[in-house]
Amino acid sequence: MADREKGGFWVGAAAVLFYPLSWMSRSVYQGAERIPREGPALLVFNHVSHLDPALDAVFVHRARRVPRFMAKDSLTRIPVFGKIMLGSGTIPVSRGTANAGDSLRAAHETLRDGRVVVIYPEGTITKDPEGWPKRAYTGVARLALDNDVPVIPVARWGTQEIWNGYTKKFRPFPRKTVVHSVGEPIDLSAYREKDRSQTVLREVTELLMDSVRELLVDVRGEQPPAKPGVGA
Repeated sequence: MADREKGGFWVGAAAVLFYPLSWMSRSVYQGAERIPREGPALLVFNHVSHLDPALDAVFVHRARRVPRFMAKDSLTRIPVFGKIMLGSGTIPVSRGTANAGDSLRAAHETLRDGRVVVIYPEGTITKDPEGWPKRAYTGVARLALDNDVPVIPVARWGTQEIWNGYTKKFRPFPRKTVVHSVGEPIDLSAYREKDRSQTVLREVTELLMDSVRELLVDVRGEQPPAKPGVGA
């Protein structure tokens, strides 16, 4: 069995910051053994709260891996917090700018170096009032198709009960249950030889998010709306 992946000083600093936040919740991990103990992997998450990256980082770290997040570049400019994020391997995403492609190139390199990349394809927390995933960006499909690595869906639920980004309510007590449910790696063999047309990228993106949504259905015991919301 592989030892815990080494992260260095900045990952240790992130652990000091994030682990206390995780103690605000009762963590339930389902299928965490599906995260490879070594080698590259792309973890595809839903996004319901600004607290997600902290608890997702702890979750992946407890699976003995060091997560490299794709995150809005604005987060990396926050004093102290931003320095820790960049130092621990966060990949800044500058969507809608001339530098937008740099984040995908950095993510490709991170996977090729044998690391774990965490991506929120929705780009921001969902605006769906019931918390279901909104329509995702296709960058996740490019990463998944251009790198022959395990692509693993992960649904997380409960963080929005602690910190709701749209009602601005922060309720750490009483402690809430936060569930992480990991699915089987998604088979993309039928798409890897196809041209990277926008149609193919959209189809693969929906396939990935459908896998996340199915896990979320099991966690919540509820059915999602017929079509994902489009809110940005």
